[in-house]
Parts: sequence; C-alpha cells; structure tokens
Amino acid sequence: MPATDRILLTVKAAAETLSFGRSTVYELMAAGVLPYVKVGRARRIRRTDLEAFAAELTQHAA
Repeated sequence: MPATDRILLTVKAAAETLSFGRSTVYELMAAGVLPYVKVGRARRIRRTDLEAFAAELTQHAA
C-alpha cells in the first residue's frame, strides 16, 4: 500500500513524503511542531497532520 493511502505513517514514510530527512522529522516532533501518536515504542504521524503541516509551510513561504 502506498504511503499516501495510509492513515498513519512511519517517521521514515513521513520524511520521504515531505522530502525531509528522518532526523528533521524527529526534531519537528520533539519541538511539538509535527503532532504524532505513540503506541508502545512506535511513533506514527497521521496523514491529516502531515498534510496540515505541509499546508502551513506553503502559507508562510510567500
């Protein structure tokens, strides 16, 4: 299943979707800029949160 069809993305899939490095995504999560859910040791990012984050980036780019 393509990452764009998933509801929850791994950090790696989110980084690939954003064209960022994994460490950048972890930094954004730690800073509270990119929300995530944690189940056990696994961290997942909701596709909707990733899309909202990307939309905010385009609004401030002008």
